[in-house]
Amino acid sequence: MQFFKKIVDFYIFSNIHVALAGFCLTKITLIKFGNENNLTPLFVALSIIISYNFIRFFEIKYKRLQWFKKWFFNHKRSLLLLVVLSIVLLGYITFFYSFNLKAVVILFPFAFMTLFYVVPLFKIKNNEFSFRNFPSIKIFSIAIAWAGITVFFPLYERGSEFTSEILIVFFQRLLILISITLPFDIRDVNIDSKQLKTLPQLFGVNSSKIIGYVLLLIVIFLENMKENNIVTYNYILVIIAVIIGMFLTFSSPKRSRYYTSFWVEAIPIFWYGLIVLFLNS
Repeated sequence: MQFFKKIVDFYIFSNIHVALAGFCLTKITLIKFGNENNLTPLFVALSIIISYNFIRFFEIKYKRLQWFKKWFFNHKRSLLLLVVLSIVLLGYITFFYSFNLKAVVILFPFAFMTLFYVVPLFKIKNNEFSFRNFPSIKIFSIAIAWAGITVFFPLYERGSEFTSEILIVFFQRLLILISITLPFDIRDVNIDSKQLKTLPQLFGVNSSKIIGYVLLLIVIFLENMKENNIVTYNYILVIIAVIIGMFLTFSSPKRSRYYTSFWVEAIPIFWYGLIVLFLNS
């Protein structure tokens, strides 16, 4: 049992799990627009492994994430090997595969937001200012970056023309990601600095849950505004919205990190699984 826990911990804390979620969100976008057979989702997943491990290292270096510090340094060789392999594979996809290099341009604003999520944009005296530290900005910077990387980037890489439907999908993804991120802010409501002014800190836990429910209802409403509606896809989206709503309902500051870092972050994986199961059958 202890060995199994070590494997699960490495899978979660090395950011493989969140990278798989990014892979699945990107695949969902490409399936939706009929361009699923390429390596762009793998590009996204590898980028997440590299960037998120850098973010973790940076936060530990500046005396954040103290709960994570011991595990990180106990596994530093394995993490380094994982990051190096990810960089090599990313380089192969970029330069030795039929990859549209122009697509990297659209990544810049979202990569900028990801990098400066923890790296300070500027300092005033002893105060550092990053997207993470701007009041009320944290959850929106995460959602915008992820929505851009998993919607705009893969479609631009495949040469798709930007349409109103793509904008609707982007906005839906943005709202879904905010709803998925809310359980994390609820978990950390008593830990996060009061200066962050996260939604649970501003409105309380219960009101934040209601905000999440409303966002999910908007997502479902927006689905009916699309020209190319797939009924099965609509049903799956409703199922996913209900699942996110259930995780929101049971979120609390007392929940363990596994509740959010494994189960909540597994929602995109389950979403992709449903699409493969029911749309490709």
